[in-house]
Amino acid sequence: MTAPLIVTRDDALLDELLRLAAAAGITPDVAHDTGAALRSWTAAPLVLLGADLAAETARTGPVRRPGVHVVSWGPARDDLFRVAVAVGAEDVTSLPHSEGWLVETLTDLGDTGRTRGLVVGVVGGSGGAGATTLACALGQVAARSGPAVVLDTDPLGPGIDRVLGLESRDGARWDALCQTTGRLSSRALREALPRRGDLGVLTWHAGHPSSLQAFAVREALSAAQRGHDVVVVDLPRAADPVIDEVVSRCDRVLVVVAPTVAGVASAGRLCGRLADPTRLRLVVRGHGLAPAEIARATGVPVVAGMADQRGLAEAIDLGLGPVRSRRGPLGRAAGDLLTTVRVMGAAA
Repeated sequence: MTAPLIVTRDDALLDELLRLAAAAGITPDVAHDTGAALRSWTAAPLVLLGADLAAETARTGPVRRPGVHVVSWGPARDDLFRVAVAVGAEDVTSLPHSEGWLVETLTDLGDTGRTRGLVVGVVGGSGGAGATTLACALGQVAARSGPAVVLDTDPLGPGIDRVLGLESRDGARWDALCQTTGRLSSRALREALPRRGDLGVLTWHAGHPSSLQAFAVREALSAAQRGHDVVVVDLPRAADPVIDEVVSRCDRVLVVVAPTVAGVASAGRLCGRLADPTRLRLVVRGHGLAPAEIARATGVPVVAGMADQRGLAEAIDLGLGPVRSRRGPLGRAAGDLLTTVRVMGAAA
């Protein structure tokens, strides 16, 4: 990992930033002038630009890039915000007020040894097709080989924590995340969610779910990608601008199809509404119409079939989740799907 870059001549500010970096287990590079800063400007994963050198750096016209934060000690002056815009910074951060955020941000850099998490969306082509069951199964199987999380974005669904037997576990839900602002670190998300082993879930508390806030969904999905190998998103069938944004950030979207005339017709309309059809794939649940006929009718390739599994309702009622054995139909289908989606992602 390339080290983050601190740009300042203010010894007091530098000492504080080095202390926070040490708390995060990170050793940064330090530039005491703009010339040294520009040499590392584009390569550093994060740039902390001291208020004392912000205006001078802006005048050199550095390359615009993400991950630049102007840092001041104490309340920021009004003119510092104009300088931050000129230098292309994301924000102005003041210490000591933002110590916690800065430590979490630096800690996240330690997660960059992990590749960006695979994001798989799952949506039902028709009501009752089994999308939530498949989403939870994918999460269970993925968690056997690394950190995984299932994000529930369907407020009218059964609740993925209940399907996975995690409803009694303490942890943050959407209700809390939608009341917060600011950047969410991957470590904070992992530690906050209800989880069993390497599998975490993000859903609503039981009762009347609140509406999703766009900023909360963006932060949660971004943090989930940075902190997990696989992110599964249980998507609603209803159209919504926030959900459309989530779909656009999925590497693949799996549409679960009931192989009946009505089920295929419904799935076809859904696929026609979703943006970027090249990322869509169909998963056929049960027996009926042939996969080739379903693909021809919807214009979307069938990537897998999923047989019905005996004892599914009993496993969920017992709090075991839908996958009791990796050798069962659902466990095998979920494992094959994860392998296929990874291969498609590598070939893209």
